Amino acid sequence: MRPPFRADQVGSLLRPAALADARARFKRKEITPEQLRKHEDDAIRDAVARQESIGLQGVTDGEFRRDYWHIDFMRQLQGVEIATIAGPRFVGTEEQPPIATVVGKLDYARPVMVDDFTFLKSQTRRAPKQTIPSPSMLHMRAGRKGISKEVYPDIDVFWADAAATYRKALASFSAAGCKYLQLDDVAFAYLGDETFRESCRGNGDDPRTLPRRYADTINAALKNRPTDLAITIHTCHGNFKSSSATQGGYEEIAEAMFSCDVDGFFMEFDTERSGSFEPLRLLPKNKKVVLGLVTTKVGQIESKDALRRSIDLAAKFVPLDNLCLSPQCGFASTHHGNKLSEDDQWRKLALVVEVATEVWGSL
Repeated sequence: MRPPFRADQVGSLLRPAALADARARFKRKEITPEQLRKHEDDAIRDAVARQESIGLQGVTDGEFRRDYWHIDFMRQLQGVEIATIAGPRFVGTEEQPPIATVVGKLDYARPVMVDDFTFLKSQTRRAPKQTIPSPSMLHMRAGRKGISKEVYPDIDVFWADAAATYRKALASFSAAGCKYLQLDDVAFAYLGDETFRESCRGNGDDPRTLPRRYADTINAALKNRPTDLAITIHTCHGNFKSSSATQGGYEEIAEAMFSCDVDGFFMEFDTERSGSFEPLRLLPKNKKVVLGLVTTKVGQIESKDALRRSIDLAAKFVPLDNLCLSPQCGFASTHHGNKLSEDDQWRKLALVVEVATEVWGSL
């Protein structure tokens, strides 16, 4: 089966205590980069084995080599600088993630995370899944204010360079044998929130045009991609220490998002925060939606009956054969992790596989 799979996952996993300790020691310069990488390798091997034993077909490295789901990739692109400027705030926490800004001409000047993928591929016979932030994330949090007007007086040139940069990145992963890649793009979900749309206006952007702008840039980045490279998009309302940044349904952005030339869409639906399933009626017939019904924000385990009822509701708008199941986000989009245990994490992933098998009969 071409990804996404009936039972799938977004990507990140809680960092094991030994790995978190090793990363802390590395930051204190008590161990070398080579020693840290060995700790990461060992933790990834264990995580891969656990994912396979549960029955997942798409296997990730848990993003164990990253501090943040997006920053670690974007900081390695030419022209990008990481800043601590104001952006959409996560509720319930004073600490806020850093933000990518563009201070120079964008380019994919060297391989980024390709070695990480190569290691993952060597550790599994299942489908190694690579996750990277969408090109939209170069703009979304700071908006036009975060894009140098000296370097990019014409914003259209910025978007063209963003697409070209990502075309190079996708080609690099494909050359390394990647067949399943996910673009993490919280921008689409965020744009369903009026408070966030107002912040866009404050940044000098028109939130009414951004969904289409993001979709067009993604499609430009995917132009001439290899036919054997399955690509999905994940969107949610944020995931930082079990906190969200926005809320709102998908009605305003669904048409634009569904125009993206990808194989499937991972969409957050674990609470009323993301609205109803009704916008799924706009899904093109040849695409899939992965229903993010299992929350990664708390440890309480969902009931199978509740999950099946939700799948049945979604199937009123999308044929059951075009649906899949997953958690609503990763379990640790940042190194901090969410407020649940590793046991909770693995039980939730096992639940996804069990319910998907019951509903669709195969994965």
